[in-house]
Amino acid sequence: MSTPTTPVRTERIGSTLLISLNRPEARNAVNAAVATALAGALDALEADPALRAGVLTGEGGTFSAGMDLKAALRGESPEIERRGFGGLTEAEPAKPLIAAVEGYAMGGGFELALACDLIVAAEDARFGLPEVKRGLIAAGGGVIRLPKRIPHHLAMELLLTGEPVDGRRAGELGLANRVTAKGQAVAEALRLAERLAENAPLALAAVKRVVRAAAGASDAEAFAFQRTEMKTLMASDDVREGMTAFAERRPARWTGR
Repeated sequence: MSTPTTPVRTERIGSTLLISLNRPEARNAVNAAVATALAGALDALEADPALRAGVLTGEGGTFSAGMDLKAALRGESPEIERRGFGGLTEAEPAKPLIAAVEGYAMGGGFELALACDLIVAAEDARFGLPEVKRGLIAAGGGVIRLPKRIPHHLAMELLLTGEPVDGRRAGELGLANRVTAKGQAVAEALRLAERLAENAPLALAAVKRVVRAAAGASDAEAFAFQRTEMKTLMASDDVREGMTAFAERRPARWTGR
């Protein structure tokens, strides 16, 4: 008797949680089971103070082909209430999340990557939002986020034509933070995650909150929000530790308090 596969695998690697979509037979298309499992993996990342960052990838040499259309036609939803497509696109995880993209990141798969803070792409990866070819729009964050990530007219080209770009082009557009050889995206993303983990966890979370708040606010509103965050940080043990470590010329020992 065959054993059901886990739709999302997790592995602790140092202070990083590697989260892998695990439906390679379906090019990691997102169905309800994947969405629920991914939301659970993100909760585990947030709950563990020893984990400083997450890396999201896909098994079998591909990131994700997006929504499982067959499951959707059966009435199955790949969305989680208040968390969006795949349990991620409308969520607001406090910890940094890096997408490591090999192979296809199409439709909802691209939108999962856009929901991450950083993207590492293999040079032959394929990013695309083909929803207009099916009478839809990229409603899992693609239409909203892509024009904020790259120049307007280039974003509109991808959204209106539905044509993909490869990892090299994604790097040229500033969409990918790092571009690697085929098969090296996860390794590079893990190295990047460890670099992030050298920094204060409270500060990393505060950066994310201020960036989110500033996106839809006036400068005055953004600075007001930032002052509140700075007041909290200045009262933290981590700020005192960071200053002391600098003065003593040693690595900081963060506690997240």
